[in-house]
Order: sequence, then structure tokens, then C-alpha cells
Amino acid sequence: MAPESPHRLLDRCLGAYLGLALGDALGATVEFMTPREIAHRFAREGGLHDQIIGGGWLKLPPGAVTDDTTMSLALGDALLEGERRGRPFDTTLVAEHFVRWWRGKPVDCGNTCRRGIQRYLADGSLQGAPNEGDAGNGALMRNLPTVIATLGDDAAFERMALAQARITHHHPLSDAAVLGLGHLTRALLRGEDIDAVRTRATRWLLQWPVFACMPYPGRASGYVVDTVQTVLHAFLTHDDPEPAMVWTVNRGDDADTTGALVGMLMGARHGVQALPARWLARLDAATRRAVTDQASALLALALDPTSC
Repeated sequence: MAPESPHRLLDRCLGAYLGLALGDALGATVEFMTPREIAHRFAREGGLHDQIIGGGWLKLPPGAVTDDTTMSLALGDALLEGERRGRPFDTTLVAEHFVRWWRGKPVDCGNTCRRGIQRYLADGSLQGAPNEGDAGNGALMRNLPTVIATLGDDAAFERMALAQARITHHHPLSDAAVLGLGHLTRALLRGEDIDAVRTRATRWLLQWPVFACMPYPGRASGYVVDTVQTVLHAFLTHDDPEPAMVWTVNRGDDADTTGALVGMLMGARHGVQALPARWLARLDAATRRAVTDQASALLALALDPTSC
């Protein structure tokens, strides 16, 4: 791990996790809408959605989050429980926490996540056969706890990232996105220079041209290619969190997930102080506490030399 102070590392980890929750809460309002519909709905606000107000198709209260954040918290809880029980990075524990999350009746659960959880309940398998229907963004949206918990060990990151992903999503494009954005987030958390991070992203896009995002292809769906293109375009063309996240969620479609992932990247780059204070004040208090506590605990796990 780069020689960063624990305080600065924590600031970036908190920024990434709170940025994910904020982008989720902001984007949920306009999920499944088109950019034209958003502009019409917010015509009195200049045609732009930029406030955390809840609502949307899920009819959420202001500041509430969706499965992007709550499933991330379930994964993080599994990683922390594994460490407490002497079962570090145990995929079975992750699957069990996903079951517990699902049985808790979350406000939303994607079809592929539901199918994977039900398969595990039926036969105990920790991954299904490769499936063309598994190229959604559900494994990507929840991977941040793995990124933080394995921050000092790239090999452990790749093992755990793919293991958690394939409980529900077993597709090469999902795998590539989970690893690609994961390594990008790790570089940001470690304080890598932004020009170097952009070079890293460009290099990865050369290896995976299906995710090419310049010029922006214009689709922000839950298909993992569309999601990554939207997220990387926003990240590579904006310097500050708020405009990046506002641009992203106003693309509509799977706006909670694209917003969450851009918030994660921008928070990892800048730290928690750069996130809009008015958004943080609107975020559900219990969610904010859970995210803050878990980010700190996962970083402590990463910094523990005996954890891997």
C-alpha cells in the first residue's frame, strides 16, 4: 500500500462509501426515466435534478437509499463477520448475508441478484454456470467493501471481488467491470495522482474496448457495459463530485447505480469533505451511521497485517 497517512486513507474511504450512498439516494428519484422526462419533470428547477428529495418509482422518503447501498452494507457485514469468526473472506458468509438481506425485504432487488440468491438457497452453490443473462451491474454496484477490506492486497481483492460477484452474476463482462472499476477505486483510495489514474483507466479501456466511453454512447441502463460507459465518462470528464454526479443521474435509466458508482469514484478521489454538505444533511441518518462505521471497520481490517 502507498505510504498514505491513516487519516487521509480514512477520509477517502469515507468519501467513497458516502459518495456511493449519496449517488444512490440522488439517482433513485429519476431511476428508469429518460433525460427528456427528467428535464420536463424538473422544468421549474432549470430542467435538472440536483437535490435529494426521494420519490421516484420506489416512492422513497428523502435521503433513503436502494439496493446499491444496502447490498454493499450486507457484503461489508459479511467481510467483518468473517474476520471476527476467523473465517476471513469466506464466500459462504457473503452468500448467507445476501440471503439475510433479501429476506429482510429490501426496497428493491434486481432479477439477477434474486435468481442467484434463490439458487444458493436451493443447492448451496456459490456460483452458477456462466450465463448470458448475468451481464447486469448488480455485482459491480456492491463491490466497494471488498475494495476497502483488501486495500493492501491486490491478489486478495481479485479473489474476493470475483467470488462475491459470481454468487449472483457469472459473466465475463461483469467480471471485467468488477475488477476494472475496483482497481481504479483502489488507486484513488491510495492517493495515486489523478493523471496516473486517468492513464490507468485509458489503458484498461484499450484492453476492454467494449467499455469505450468517448464519445459518450448515450446509454445508462443496467447492462454492465452501459453502466461502465456512463460512469467512466462522468469520471473522466469532471473534476468535482457534484457536477459529475448531477450529470450522471440526469442520464436517467439506472440512475441510482450509475450515480452511486460515480459518487464512489469521486469520493475516493477527493475525500468526504468534497461531497455536497446539503446532500449529506439529507441522507438517511441510520444509513449515514452504518456507512461511516463500516468504512472505518473495513479500513481497519485492511490495515491489520494478520487479516489476510
